[in-house]
Amino acid sequence: MIERLHQLLIKEFIHLFRDPHARFSLLVPPLLQMLIFGYAASYEVNRVSTAVLDYDHSQESREFLERFSASSRFEVTNVLQSESQIPSLLDHRRVVLVLQIQPGFAELLRKGQTAPVQAVLDGTDSNTALIAVGYINQIANRFAQDYQLQMADRLRPALATFAPDIQLQERPWYNANLESRWFFVPGVIGTLVLVSVMQLTSFAVVREREIGTLEQLMVTPISSTELILGKTLPFMLVGLANVIVVGLLGSWWFEVPFRGDIFVLLLGTMLFLSSALGVGLLISTVCETQQQSFAISFFYISPAIMLSGFGYPITSMPTALQWFTNLDPLRFYLVVLRGTFIKGVGLEVLWPQMVAMAILGAGTLTLATLRFHKTLD
Repeated sequence: MIERLHQLLIKEFIHLFRDPHARFSLLVPPLLQMLIFGYAASYEVNRVSTAVLDYDHSQESREFLERFSASSRFEVTNVLQSESQIPSLLDHRRVVLVLQIQPGFAELLRKGQTAPVQAVLDGTDSNTALIAVGYINQIANRFAQDYQLQMADRLRPALATFAPDIQLQERPWYNANLESRWFFVPGVIGTLVLVSVMQLTSFAVVREREIGTLEQLMVTPISSTELILGKTLPFMLVGLANVIVVGLLGSWWFEVPFRGDIFVLLLGTMLFLSSALGVGLLISTVCETQQQSFAISFFYISPAIMLSGFGYPITSMPTALQWFTNLDPLRFYLVVLRGTFIKGVGLEVLWPQMVAMAILGAGTLTLATLRFHKTLD
């Protein structure tokens, strides 16, 4: 068995490295995608195009709007004269936000009353709108606190020093600056490995059938289990190499720290690859053509990424869908990646994810082995 498996591995590697398209797709696309997603994927919103409409024209209103001009979160591009200009700017996407200050803004502040400010947002991009509202509230609250202290200092200097205040002291663990890139880069590693491995393995048996080499395998003493192992091990080594190369790029280029044990990461990667390879080979055994394999693998990859927690919290999904995510090995692998990269935890914390990936890997590989038949049908 060992000798037959050895020869099958040699055959797979020769076929893999003789194919120029396969050689290119193994290295170049993952590196380019890591660079692109590393910069593009972020929860942070900067330079929100903003227009201002100031009906008050007071010192207070100008100071309030200057805080938005000074912030890197907003970019004031238009100063409006009337409300009739707002619909055109929003319709043509020239601005995302319009800040409108009504007459009497300064007078209400001086009386110690609430001074309303209207923020008109383009709701078609709800994510940007929600994050921008949070930034607006932070700037407005800080302006109100500073204004209250200034008023108290002018009216009653003795009492201003005793004005009560609550100051929030943030102490984020693992990610002191709350860099969203530290969250996304490990997730990008997992998704890139899933896509590359699925593209290779979903064509494995189908390609043999289309080019006619499956007939040659039929007359050999290779069993179904040996053939599945021969198709699995080369791609597992390729997947491990991809994780190392892309992980080094993420740590070096994007300065995402790796604080854990490399052997824990490699163990988790092997268990995840066993699940991904099992799904890919199962797709390959049920399809007749490479076009069918591509379509079905794409149908699997998209929901797998959406349900993994890569960009959306699993806890915000419906309860039934949360249970369904337990069938997604990428969900558990992302926990391992972020745990080893950012937290630096080991098996004492990550063992439930390891066990889940081992169960999913064993199940999918068993199904692929049982589904494969050494026939042309």
